[in-house]
Parts: sequence; C-alpha cells; structure tokens
Amino acid sequence: MTAATSVSPASEGPRTAPIRSKRDTVSRAEGWRRRGPLLPALIFMLVVTQVPFVFTLYYSTQSWNLVRPGSREFAGLSNYVEVFRDSQFWTVTLNTVLLIVGTVIISVLLGLAFALLLDRKFLGRGVVRTLLITPFLVTPVASALLWKTSLLSPTNGLVNWALGPLGIHVDWLSEFPLASVIAELVWQWTPFMMLLILAGLQSMPRDIAEAARVDGATSVRLFREITLPHLRRFIELGSVLGAIYLVNTFDAVYMMTSGGPGVASSNLPYYIYQRAFLGFDIGQAAAMGVVTVVGTIAVSTVAIRLIFKSFSAGQEAA
Repeated sequence: MTAATSVSPASEGPRTAPIRSKRDTVSRAEGWRRRGPLLPALIFMLVVTQVPFVFTLYYSTQSWNLVRPGSREFAGLSNYVEVFRDSQFWTVTLNTVLLIVGTVIISVLLGLAFALLLDRKFLGRGVVRTLLITPFLVTPVASALLWKTSLLSPTNGLVNWALGPLGIHVDWLSEFPLASVIAELVWQWTPFMMLLILAGLQSMPRDIAEAARVDGATSVRLFREITLPHLRRFIELGSVLGAIYLVNTFDAVYMMTSGGPGVASSNLPYYIYQRAFLGFDIGQAAAMGVVTVVGTIAVSTVAIRLIFKSFSAGQEAA
C-alpha cells in the first residue's frame, strides 16, 4: 500500500499536465468567444476617438495659419506657450468653470426638489413626470433657439412680459449673457438629475423611514439623516456625468450669444472654434484642444475614483 501511494503522484503527474493545458485552451477559447464580438466596437472606438486626437497632437506642434499659405512649419511647444500666455484663454476657462459649476449645482437642487415631489403619490403624477422630462428630450439647438427667441428676447420674450408689471425690462442676452446660457442649460439638464435622484429615492428601503417616523423623527430630520445620505452617491454620479457632458457645450453658446459680448459668455469649445475657423490658426486651436482634453481627463478621473470609493464604502456598510 505504501509503494502504491508513493508511485501514484508520479504516475498522475503526466496525466494532469495535458488536462490542465486542455482546460487553459478551452478557457482561452471561451474568453475569445465572449470578447470577440466586442473587438469591432473597440477598434471603431479607437479609430473614431484616438486617431483624431493623435492628429490634434501633431497639429499642435505646427505653426499653421490658413491665412498665410505655405507658412506651415514645426513649432515645437511654442503653441502651448502662447496658449498659457493668452489672457482671454484664462477668462474663457473661468467662464467654462462657472458655466459647469453653476449649471450642475442648480440642476441638482431643482432635480432633488422635483424628485421628492414625484416620489409622492398624487393625482396626475404621470402627466407631471412626462412634462418634467420633456426638456431633456428637446435637441440642444432647438432648446437654445427657443430660449433666445421666445423667452429671453428683449422685444417679445415671455420673461420680460411676465416681469413687465414690475417695471423690469432687461436685454438678458446682452446684459447677463453667461447667466442666460446657464439658465438654458439648467432647464435642459434638470430632468436628467431628477430621473437619477428619483431612481435613488425609489431604491431606498421604506422600512427604515417608517421606523424613524415611529420613533418620532420629523420630516426635516428624516431627510437630513436618512434620505440625503442615501442619495449622496446618486447626486455625485449625476454631478460628474453632467460636468463631463457640459464641458463640451457648444450649441447653446453659439445659438444664444455667439460668445459675446466679447468673450463674456465664451467657453473653451467655442473659443477653440473661434480660433480655428474664424482666426484660421490651426496650431493654437489644436494646442487649446489638447490642454482642454488633458484637463478634463484629469478632473473627471479624480472625480470618478472618488465616486467609486463612495460606492464601495456604501456597499461595505450595507
């Protein structure tokens, strides 16, 4: 028995090796079978996103102005130096930050209020929900044109008509251009925040809130101690997603104010457009685009990691 037991491992060794190799081959084949259909999508994404970015990096090292044919030459990092020396670039960057932060904060607050309203049962809740979602379904160009011509027009705008009895008549797009663009974006993005927060409200366990009410907790304390901590991850996620999309805002600025007066309402995408297609300076426009992309990636990466940590902490606590 002892000899048999001592020989059996040696005799099983050559047998297990082919079995393991066969299993590895099967697992690799299974992995390719599952991931194979995703390969065309990955290639398409790389071609659509990374190839243009590589060309943008190349153009950012060129001194190339379309007004001067034959002036194209290698400029190294001089375009980036000129970008950081441009005072208007920093003004437009500040406008972009104000545009994003203002829109996200107001949209989250309004979305939270509407989500709390729709979380209650009342007559006509479905109709109200549909009406509140509608602005998010309107195309951005049509939304900007609607606000410019029908709401904020100094001659026949509905806002001035409503404020007329108070003696208020304002040319909103000229006197408050950035605030006007923010108002239009808030109108457009509030439904998105509302739907995200409403999903968080409906996923909250009801028994905890009922137990707190039995213990005598007021509605304000219930919201502060239970509802708001539960909604924190959803609010953070909505804020990050909204900020990432708002960085690319172009149509609202172009349709409503054209970045004016001066650069008072310009953001980075519109300023890059002006430099490329109105100033014909391809090199500096490409350098601005690279700086914008790198800054956006850095900020969004940090924010997404913080959100993932928050979600992980919430799951561990649960």
